[in-house]
Amino acid sequence: MTSSSDASTGRRCHHAVSPLHAAVYFAPERQDELAALGLERGAMSYYAGRAAPLGAVGAGTVTATFYNFNHEHVQRYIPAAWAVATPEAVLAAVLRGVDGMLRRLLGAEVLASKELAEAAGLALRATEACHREARPLYAAHAGLPVPEEPHLALWHAATLLREHRGDGHLAALAIAGLSGIEALVLHNATGTAPTSALFRRTRGWSAQQWDAAREQLRERGLLDEAGDLTQAGAILRGEAEVLTDRLDAAPYAHLGATATARLTELAGDISRTVRAAGAFPAALLGKG
Repeated sequence: MTSSSDASTGRRCHHAVSPLHAAVYFAPERQDELAALGLERGAMSYYAGRAAPLGAVGAGTVTATFYNFNHEHVQRYIPAAWAVATPEAVLAAVLRGVDGMLRRLLGAEVLASKELAEAAGLALRATEACHREARPLYAAHAGLPVPEEPHLALWHAATLLREHRGDGHLAALAIAGLSGIEALVLHNATGTAPTSALFRRTRGWSAQQWDAAREQLRERGLLDEAGDLTQAGAILRGEAEVLTDRLDAAPYAHLGATATARLTELAGDISRTVRAAGAFPAALLGKG
């Protein structure tokens, strides 16, 4: 049985580690490497880059595993991307992009530091207890080789931990009865998520589809007339996060409380460096 304290400890560690992976989606180095293969910048590069560990899958698999993307939007780019570049070529390009991104954001001193190497070792140890069952994105990434260089090994481990939690979170959203777009609308209503305009643009939803999902959530009593979370909406989101914590507890239980706290400290420091170097767009959050 996982205690609420253990679960929240894991969540804090996840929040410290996850930015080290997520920064790649905003990195020009990744876009440049994928564009050099002939992939279109934007949606095609995103879908191909994230789905490549799964192999040359179809749009249905991408929609299922990414969860909150419009299937019609996915179909515009997948499987067409695989006729431009193989998954193997995409994976190599992504790793080159990650290398360039981290060298730019962190600098030589941080890359060569014992703290970064320690963080990589701890994060990789945590992944030893991740489960493949019912976690397709995690399982696909777990089949990739661990890079030798510490900064790339840290990014690889951060990716595994992020996708492991993410797969569990999608299960929690499904249990909560939230479709992909409904989960986005509810998340946006907190004011701590990307703007609705960014969500619609990157996930392929129209304004009409967004408004329809918002109305469905109002009918369920999860949003009020102004589009803000109701108490019921906040409770539902809280329950989904608690279930996600339970499903993601194993890596941090395996690591142990002391080592988890140390990973949280180290990864938090590195993530703050990444943020301070401009890894994420300034105008990213809000309900607008």
